[in-house]
This record gives sequence, C-alpha cells and structure tokens, in this order.
Amino acid sequence: MTDDNSGEPGFVIVTGMSGAGRSTAAKALEDLGWFVIDNLPPGLLFSLAEEAGRVKLAADHVAAVVDVRSLAFTTDLNAAIEELDGRGVEVRVVFLEASDDELVRRFENVRRPHPLQGENRLVDGIDRERGILREVRANADLVIDTSKLNVHELRKKIVSFFGGEDRPGLKVNVVSFGYKYGLPVDADLVVDCRFLPNPHWVPELRPMNGLDVPVREYVLSQPGAKEFLDGYEEVFGVVAAGYTREGKGYATLAVGCTGGKHRSVAMAEQLGARLRERGMDVQVSHRDVGRE
Repeated sequence: MTDDNSGEPGFVIVTGMSGAGRSTAAKALEDLGWFVIDNLPPGLLFSLAEEAGRVKLAADHVAAVVDVRSLAFTTDLNAAIEELDGRGVEVRVVFLEASDDELVRRFENVRRPHPLQGENRLVDGIDRERGILREVRANADLVIDTSKLNVHELRKKIVSFFGGEDRPGLKVNVVSFGYKYGLPVDADLVVDCRFLPNPHWVPELRPMNGLDVPVREYVLSQPGAKEFLDGYEEVFGVVAAGYTREGKGYATLAVGCTGGKHRSVAMAEQLGARLRERGMDVQVSHRDVGRE
C-alpha cells in the first residue's frame, strides 16, 4: 500500500489525550492533501485502509483520528494495527498529549466535560484516559507534547513532519530545553550540557541566547564541547540506524542546560547541523528561549 518512492508512512493513526489537539492535527493533514477520517472506531481501521486502496485514494497519505470510546480501546487499537501490519500496510501512530494542568485549562475554557469523567471531576476523567492510553503512548512512533503549543505552532509541527519533501529515513526533532522547566515529555533521548560553563555568569552574554554568535563561540570554545559533539554525533548515528531498522520513523533528541537559553541552544543547533550533514531529515526548535 506504500509508494516505494515516498518517505511518508502508508497509514497514519492520530490519537492521544482529549484536548491535546487531535482535531488541529487532522485539519493540518487535510490541508496538506491527506485523506483524513475523524473519530473512527479502531475496529474500522483496516476497512478504511482497504477502501482507500480499492478506490485509488492517495494511499500513502491516509490518516485516521481515533480516541477513547471504551475500556477496550487499547485492545481494539492494537488488534487493528496488527491486522494492518499483517496485510502489509505500513502504519505510524502519532500520539498527542499535554500536561494535566493544561488539559484542565483547555476544558474549562470551552466549558465542556471530559468524555471520561462521568459524574466525577474533570481531573478524574483525565487520569482515567491517561491510564487507558499508557500502552498506546509507549508504542507510538511520534509523541508530540502540545502543552506549550498554540494551534498555529502545532500545525507548523505537523506540516514539518508530514508536509516536506518525500525523503526516506528517520525524521529527527532536536529540541533545546531548560532543566528547571522540566524534561520534554516527548523526548526519546536526552543530552545534558550542564558540564559546560554557563554563559549566564558572563555579564555581556547573559542577555543573549545560544543563537547569538558571541554565545555560540563561547560555548563551542569550552573544553569538552567539540569532543562531546563528535562523540554524540557518532552515538546518535548508531542509534538512528537502529531506529530505522526497527521501523521507527521519528525521533526527538532533547538537549538540556539549566535554563534552556544558552548552552543547550548552541549545542542543539550544532547537533542539528551535523546530523543534516549525515543526510538526516532534521528540524531544530528551542522550547524555553524567551521564557525567563
């Protein structure tokens, strides 16, 4: 069902937490020309894939948005994915999530109950859904944390992953972050740059960030910086090859320092550039720049 000349998945399942942006992701895919079905029961996934191929839709650009409808959701979804795999359909699962506080805020803003809260509190519904989806999240090919994303930023991220040139191989998201704001929940690998001297303590560098030339030059000139980049480039090359062999289409590499402003930003940019030189499809983002 896949086109051998395309790097895009044969079939994408969009799922995740209620309120985390599934509808926005679906709309972004539709605008890219994908054939998207929303609120599809897991048991009908294979029928959709079969029909897409029968009527000659753009079968390598088909997506289904599925959500929790019953306690059997995980079993039904896993069975559907196994059936698709068994019939030779390439499947990728995109999981959208957000923090409990952000989900509460979003539901309160639209004044709607959570679909699983019943007669209980909103937080109870969120907790119940998170438990049901735990296995699905763990096995997802791509996890996107939308806690700090508005609809435009989420759309941009979806377009970045699915709307570019058709290129085979692993798609890599390198994101800088500050440890004091917490680890990115969608990170596959975490790199710690706090072993390098902090430009925060250099008065003329403090107002700048790692995108500024003086900060970049300061960070990269420190003992161990080049060796670290050389070593991690090689390590990630091995990891990326393994991910590709295992059929993983996406990887998020999180690069952290204390505040996510100086060291992690400069190093993330360097790692991203090096991985691109290796032929990888890389996007670089900076989660916490401007947050201080």
